[in-house]
Amino acid sequence: MRSARARRSCLAVPGSNPKMLGKAQGLPADQIFCDLEDSVAPDAKESARGNVVAALNEGDWAGKTRVVRVNDLTTKWTYRDVVTVVEGAGANLDCVMLPKVQTAAQVQWLDLLLTQIEEVMGFEVGRIGIEAQIENALGLSNVKEIAFASPRIETIIFGPADFMASINMPSLVVGALTPDYPGDPFHYVLFKILEAARARGVQAIDGPFLQIRDVDAFRGVAKKSAALGYDGKWVLHPGQIEAANEIYAPRQEDYDHAELILDAYAWYTSAAGGLRGAVMLGDEMIDEASRKMAEVIAGKGRAAGMARTAAFTPPAS
Repeated sequence: MRSARARRSCLAVPGSNPKMLGKAQGLPADQIFCDLEDSVAPDAKESARGNVVAALNEGDWAGKTRVVRVNDLTTKWTYRDVVTVVEGAGANLDCVMLPKVQTAAQVQWLDLLLTQIEEVMGFEVGRIGIEAQIENALGLSNVKEIAFASPRIETIIFGPADFMASINMPSLVVGALTPDYPGDPFHYVLFKILEAARARGVQAIDGPFLQIRDVDAFRGVAKKSAALGYDGKWVLHPGQIEAANEIYAPRQEDYDHAELILDAYAWYTSAAGGLRGAVMLGDEMIDEASRKMAEVIAGKGRAAGMARTAAFTPPAS
Protein backbone atom coordinates (compact mmCIF):
# COMPACT_ATOMS: atom_id res chain seq x y z
CA MET A 1 0.00 0.00 0.00
CA ARG A 2 1.28 3.48 -0.91
CA SER A 3 1.76 5.90 1.96
CA ALA A 4 -1.10 8.36 2.42
CA ARG A 5 -0.28 12.01 1.88
CA ALA A 6 -2.15 14.89 3.49
CA ARG A 7 -4.91 15.99 1.10
CA ARG A 8 -7.37 17.92 3.26
CA SER A 9 -7.32 20.78 0.75
CA CYS A 10 -6.53 20.14 -2.92
CA LEU A 11 -6.14 23.46 -4.72
CA ALA A 12 -6.79 23.66 -8.46
CA VAL A 13 -4.52 26.05 -10.38
CA PRO A 14 -4.82 26.68 -14.14
CA GLY A 15 -1.65 25.68 -15.93
CA SER A 16 -2.14 28.56 -18.34
CA ASN A 17 -1.65 31.15 -15.59
CA PRO A 18 2.01 31.45 -14.45
CA LYS A 19 1.08 34.11 -11.88
CA MET A 20 -1.38 31.79 -10.14
CA LEU A 21 1.09 28.90 -10.32
CA GLY A 22 3.56 31.07 -8.45
CA LYS A 23 1.07 32.33 -5.87
CA ALA A 24 -0.19 28.81 -5.10
CA GLN A 25 3.20 27.78 -3.75
CA GLY A 26 2.78 30.08 -0.75
CA LEU A 27 -0.77 29.03 0.12
CA PRO A 28 -1.50 26.57 2.97
CA ALA A 29 -3.15 23.91 0.80
CA ASP A 30 -2.01 20.32 1.37
CA GLN A 31 -2.05 19.55 -2.34
CA ILE A 32 -1.71 21.71 -5.43
CA PHE A 33 -2.76 20.33 -8.77
CA CYS A 34 -1.63 22.19 -11.84
CA ASP A 35 -4.50 21.82 -14.28
CA LEU A 36 -4.17 21.19 -18.00
CA GLU A 37 -7.80 20.20 -18.46
CA ASP A 38 -11.04 22.11 -17.89
CA SER A 39 -9.57 25.37 -16.60
CA VAL A 40 -7.34 25.75 -19.68
CA ALA A 41 -8.70 26.92 -23.04
CA PRO A 42 -8.06 24.55 -25.97
CA ASP A 43 -5.69 26.96 -27.71
CA ALA A 44 -3.68 27.42 -24.48
CA LYS A 45 -3.20 23.75 -23.61
CA GLU A 46 0.13 23.25 -25.34
CA SER A 47 1.76 26.35 -23.86
CA ALA A 48 0.32 25.47 -20.44
CA ARG A 49 2.47 22.34 -20.37
CA GLY A 50 5.62 24.46 -20.43
CA ASN A 51 4.28 26.69 -17.67
CA VAL A 52 3.62 23.67 -15.47
CA VAL A 53 7.04 22.11 -16.08
CA ALA A 54 8.74 25.40 -15.23
CA ALA A 55 6.66 25.88 -12.08
CA LEU A 56 7.38 22.36 -10.82
CA ASN A 57 11.11 22.64 -11.47
CA GLU A 58 11.68 26.19 -10.32
CA GLY A 59 9.07 26.68 -7.59
CA ASP A 60 9.19 26.06 -3.85
CA TRP A 61 6.57 23.38 -3.15
CA ALA A 62 7.90 22.34 0.27
CA GLY A 63 5.37 20.35 2.25
CA LYS A 64 2.87 20.13 -0.60
CA THR A 65 1.76 17.21 -2.72
CA ARG A 66 2.49 18.15 -6.35
CA VAL A 67 0.00 16.91 -8.93
CA VAL A 68 -0.75 17.62 -12.58
CA ARG A 69 -4.18 16.97 -14.04
CA VAL A 70 -3.80 15.96 -17.67
CA ASN A 71 -6.59 15.98 -20.23
CA ASP A 72 -9.30 13.36 -20.60
CA LEU A 73 -8.00 10.28 -22.39
CA THR A 74 -10.60 10.66 -25.14
CA THR A 75 -8.96 13.93 -26.28
CA LYS A 76 -5.94 14.49 -28.52
CA TRP A 77 -3.86 16.14 -25.78
CA THR A 78 -3.48 13.44 -23.14
CA TYR A 79 -0.42 11.47 -24.22
CA ARG A 80 1.58 14.61 -24.96
CA ASP A 81 0.51 16.09 -21.61
CA VAL A 82 1.95 13.05 -19.83
CA VAL A 83 5.14 12.83 -21.88
CA THR A 84 5.96 16.54 -21.72
CA VAL A 85 5.25 16.99 -18.02
CA VAL A 86 6.78 13.77 -16.74
CA GLU A 87 9.89 13.92 -18.93
CA GLY A 88 10.30 17.59 -18.10
CA ALA A 89 9.52 17.59 -14.37
CA GLY A 90 9.07 13.99 -13.25
CA ALA A 91 11.61 14.36 -10.46
CA ASN A 92 9.47 17.12 -8.95
CA LEU A 93 6.07 15.49 -9.48
CA ASP A 94 4.17 13.31 -7.02
CA CYS A 95 1.09 12.25 -8.98
CA VAL A 96 -0.68 12.51 -12.32
CA MET A 97 -4.44 13.02 -12.13
CA LEU A 98 -6.49 11.39 -14.87
CA PRO A 99 -9.94 12.97 -15.28
CA LYS A 100 -13.16 11.37 -16.50
CA VAL A 101 -11.90 7.84 -15.91
CA GLN A 102 -14.40 5.34 -17.23
CA THR A 103 -12.60 1.98 -17.18
CA ALA A 104 -9.69 0.25 -15.50
CA ALA A 105 -7.97 0.04 -18.91
CA GLN A 106 -7.58 3.82 -18.99
CA VAL A 107 -5.69 3.76 -15.70
CA GLN A 108 -3.58 0.86 -16.92
CA TRP A 109 -2.69 2.87 -20.05
CA LEU A 110 -1.41 5.72 -17.88
CA ASP A 111 0.50 3.31 -15.63
CA LEU A 112 2.27 1.78 -18.64
CA LEU A 113 3.14 5.15 -20.14
CA LEU A 114 4.50 6.40 -16.82
CA THR A 115 6.62 3.26 -16.47
CA GLN A 116 8.10 3.69 -19.94
CA ILE A 117 8.95 7.35 -19.29
CA GLU A 118 10.48 6.55 -15.91
CA GLU A 119 12.66 3.85 -17.45
CA VAL A 120 13.82 6.11 -20.27
CA MET A 121 14.50 9.08 -17.99
CA GLY A 122 16.16 7.07 -15.23
CA PHE A 123 13.48 7.90 -12.65
CA GLU A 124 12.45 5.48 -9.91
CA VAL A 125 9.90 3.19 -11.54
CA GLY A 126 6.52 3.35 -9.84
CA ARG A 127 7.20 6.39 -7.66
CA ILE A 128 4.75 8.70 -9.44
CA GLY A 129 1.21 8.02 -8.28
CA ILE A 130 -2.11 8.19 -10.10
CA GLU A 131 -5.25 10.01 -9.00
CA ALA A 132 -8.41 8.78 -10.75
CA GLN A 133 -11.33 11.16 -11.12
CA ILE A 134 -14.84 9.69 -11.42
CA GLU A 135 -17.03 12.05 -13.43
CA ASN A 136 -19.69 10.06 -15.24
CA ALA A 137 -22.09 7.16 -14.93
CA LEU A 138 -19.79 4.60 -16.59
CA GLY A 139 -16.90 5.56 -14.33
CA LEU A 140 -19.06 5.14 -11.25
CA SER A 141 -20.26 1.75 -12.48
CA ASN A 142 -16.62 0.65 -12.83
CA VAL A 143 -15.19 2.46 -9.81
CA LYS A 144 -14.06 -0.64 -7.92
CA GLU A 145 -12.19 -2.01 -10.94
CA ILE A 146 -10.68 1.45 -11.46
CA ALA A 147 -9.51 1.58 -7.84
CA PHE A 148 -7.68 -1.75 -8.27
CA ALA A 149 -6.36 -1.04 -11.77
CA SER A 150 -2.83 -0.02 -10.75
CA PRO A 151 -0.57 -0.08 -7.70
CA ARG A 152 0.08 3.60 -8.43
CA ILE A 153 -3.47 4.60 -7.47
CA GLU A 154 -3.42 7.00 -4.51
CA THR A 155 -6.84 8.64 -4.63
CA ILE A 156 -10.30 8.27 -6.09
CA ILE A 157 -11.90 11.67 -6.67
CA PHE A 158 -15.51 12.67 -7.22
CA GLY A 159 -16.07 15.15 -10.06
CA PRO A 160 -19.60 16.45 -9.44
CA ALA A 161 -20.16 18.87 -12.35
CA ASP A 162 -19.50 16.45 -15.20
CA PHE A 163 -21.21 13.69 -13.24
CA MET A 164 -24.38 15.75 -12.89
CA ALA A 165 -24.36 16.35 -16.63
CA SER A 166 -23.74 12.67 -17.40
CA ILE A 167 -26.87 11.56 -15.52
CA ASN A 168 -29.00 14.51 -16.73
CA MET A 169 -29.45 16.01 -13.26
CA PRO A 170 -31.48 19.21 -13.79
CA SER A 171 -29.38 21.61 -11.72
CA LEU A 172 -26.74 24.26 -12.33
CA VAL A 173 -25.55 24.39 -8.71
CA VAL A 174 -22.68 21.93 -8.31
CA GLY A 175 -22.58 19.78 -5.20
CA ALA A 176 -25.49 21.38 -3.35
CA LEU A 177 -28.81 19.90 -2.26
CA THR A 178 -31.98 20.54 -4.22
CA PRO A 179 -35.32 21.30 -2.53
CA ASP A 180 -37.06 19.01 -5.01
CA TYR A 181 -35.32 15.87 -3.73
CA PRO A 182 -36.13 14.52 -0.25
CA GLY A 183 -32.58 13.70 0.74
CA ASP A 184 -29.02 14.05 -0.49
CA PRO A 185 -28.84 13.14 -4.21
CA PHE A 186 -25.06 12.71 -3.95
CA HIS A 187 -24.95 10.36 -0.95
CA TYR A 188 -24.98 7.16 -3.01
CA VAL A 189 -22.29 8.46 -5.36
CA LEU A 190 -20.03 9.64 -2.54
CA PHE A 191 -20.46 6.41 -0.61
CA LYS A 192 -19.81 4.17 -3.61
CA ILE A 193 -16.59 6.03 -4.40
CA LEU A 194 -15.59 5.87 -0.73
CA GLU A 195 -16.31 2.15 -0.57
CA ALA A 196 -14.12 1.46 -3.60
CA ALA A 197 -11.30 3.64 -2.27
CA ARG A 198 -11.31 1.98 1.14
CA ALA A 199 -11.52 -1.50 -0.38
CA ARG A 200 -8.33 -0.62 -2.26
CA GLY A 201 -6.81 1.10 0.78
CA VAL A 202 -6.46 4.57 -0.79
CA GLN A 203 -7.82 8.05 -0.15
CA ALA A 204 -11.19 9.41 -1.23
CA ILE A 205 -11.41 13.09 -2.21
CA ASP A 206 -14.58 15.14 -2.65
CA GLY A 207 -14.90 17.45 -5.63
CA PRO A 208 -15.26 21.22 -5.84
CA PHE A 209 -17.95 23.63 -4.68
CA LEU A 210 -18.26 26.34 -7.31
CA GLN A 211 -19.83 29.16 -5.28
CA ILE A 212 -16.36 30.20 -4.16
CA ARG A 213 -17.36 33.26 -2.12
CA ASP A 214 -19.94 31.38 -0.04
CA VAL A 215 -17.59 29.78 2.47
CA ASP A 216 -20.44 28.88 4.82
CA ALA A 217 -22.10 26.85 2.08
CA PHE A 218 -18.72 25.26 1.27
CA ARG A 219 -18.43 24.25 4.92
CA GLY A 220 -21.86 22.66 4.88
CA VAL A 221 -21.11 20.57 1.81
CA ALA A 222 -17.64 19.61 3.04
CA LYS A 223 -18.89 18.48 6.44
CA LYS A 224 -21.12 15.89 4.79
CA SER A 225 -18.32 14.10 2.96
CA ALA A 226 -15.98 14.50 5.95
CA ALA A 227 -18.60 12.80 8.14
CA LEU A 228 -18.63 9.84 5.75
CA GLY A 229 -14.85 9.53 6.04
CA TYR A 230 -13.51 11.44 3.04
CA ASP A 231 -9.91 12.59 3.35
CA GLY A 232 -10.25 15.99 1.71
CA LYS A 233 -11.90 18.20 -0.86
CA TRP A 234 -10.99 20.28 -3.87
CA VAL A 235 -10.71 24.00 -3.32
CA LEU A 236 -11.00 26.50 -6.14
CA HIS A 237 -10.15 29.66 -4.24
CA PRO A 238 -7.72 30.49 -1.42
CA GLY A 239 -10.70 31.45 0.73
CA GLN A 240 -11.81 27.81 0.88
CA ILE A 241 -8.45 26.40 2.04
CA GLU A 242 -8.72 27.16 5.75
CA ALA A 243 -12.20 25.67 5.97
CA ALA A 244 -11.11 22.47 4.21
CA ASN A 245 -8.03 22.07 6.39
CA GLU A 246 -10.18 22.40 9.50
CA ILE A 247 -13.07 20.19 8.41
CA TYR A 248 -11.00 17.26 7.14
CA ALA A 249 -8.78 17.14 10.22
CA PRO A 250 -9.98 15.78 13.58
CA ARG A 251 -10.77 18.13 16.43
CA GLN A 252 -7.89 18.45 18.88
CA GLU A 253 -9.75 16.62 21.66
CA ASP A 254 -10.61 13.75 19.32
CA TYR A 255 -7.02 13.49 18.09
CA ASP A 256 -5.67 13.46 21.65
CA HIS A 257 -8.20 10.83 22.69
CA ALA A 258 -7.35 8.61 19.73
CA GLU A 259 -3.64 8.74 20.57
CA LEU A 260 -4.42 7.93 24.21
CA ILE A 261 -6.44 4.89 23.14
CA LEU A 262 -3.57 3.65 20.97
CA ASP A 263 -1.00 4.11 23.73
CA ALA A 264 -3.20 2.57 26.39
CA TYR A 265 -4.16 -0.41 24.26
CA ALA A 266 -0.54 -1.04 23.28
CA TRP A 267 0.47 -1.03 26.95
CA TYR A 268 -2.38 -3.17 28.27
CA THR A 269 -1.89 -5.82 25.58
CA SER A 270 1.83 -6.04 26.38
CA ALA A 271 3.39 -8.26 29.02
CA ALA A 272 3.97 -5.22 31.25
CA GLY A 273 0.27 -4.35 31.02
CA GLY A 274 -0.96 -7.86 31.76
CA LEU A 275 -1.68 -9.08 28.21
CA ARG A 276 -5.26 -7.87 28.44
CA GLY A 277 -7.39 -7.38 25.34
CA ALA A 278 -10.30 -5.42 26.80
CA VAL A 279 -9.70 -2.80 29.49
CA MET A 280 -11.02 0.46 30.86
CA LEU A 281 -9.56 3.82 29.87
CA GLY A 282 -11.24 6.15 32.30
CA ASP A 283 -14.95 5.43 31.91
CA GLU A 284 -14.54 3.87 28.46
CA MET A 285 -13.94 0.23 27.60
CA ILE A 286 -11.37 -0.19 24.82
CA ASP A 287 -10.50 -3.26 22.76
CA GLU A 288 -9.21 -4.17 19.31
CA ALA A 289 -12.15 -2.49 17.60
CA SER A 290 -11.41 0.67 19.56
CA ARG A 291 -7.81 0.52 18.35
CA LYS A 292 -8.90 0.32 14.71
CA MET A 293 -11.21 3.32 15.10
CA ALA A 294 -8.51 5.28 16.91
CA GLU A 295 -6.00 4.52 14.14
CA VAL A 296 -8.26 6.33 11.67
CA ILE A 297 -8.53 9.50 13.76
CA ALA A 298 -4.87 9.46 14.77
CA GLY A 299 -3.80 8.90 11.17
CA LYS A 300 -5.77 11.90 9.97
CA GLY A 301 -4.33 14.03 12.77
CA ARG A 302 -0.75 12.99 12.03
CA ALA A 303 -1.20 13.64 8.32
CA ALA A 304 -2.47 17.11 9.20
CA GLY A 305 0.63 17.75 11.32
CA MET A 306 -1.28 17.97 14.60
CA ALA A 307 0.60 17.85 17.91
CA ARG A 308 -0.57 15.95 20.96
CA THR A 309 -1.59 17.82 24.08
CA ALA A 310 -2.11 14.76 26.30
CA ALA A 311 -0.02 11.70 27.14
CA PHE A 312 -0.82 8.23 28.49
CA THR A 313 0.72 7.26 31.80
CA PRO A 314 0.61 3.55 32.72
CA PRO A 315 -1.01 2.94 36.09
CA ALA A 316 1.26 2.28 39.02
CA SER A 317 1.71 -1.43 39.68
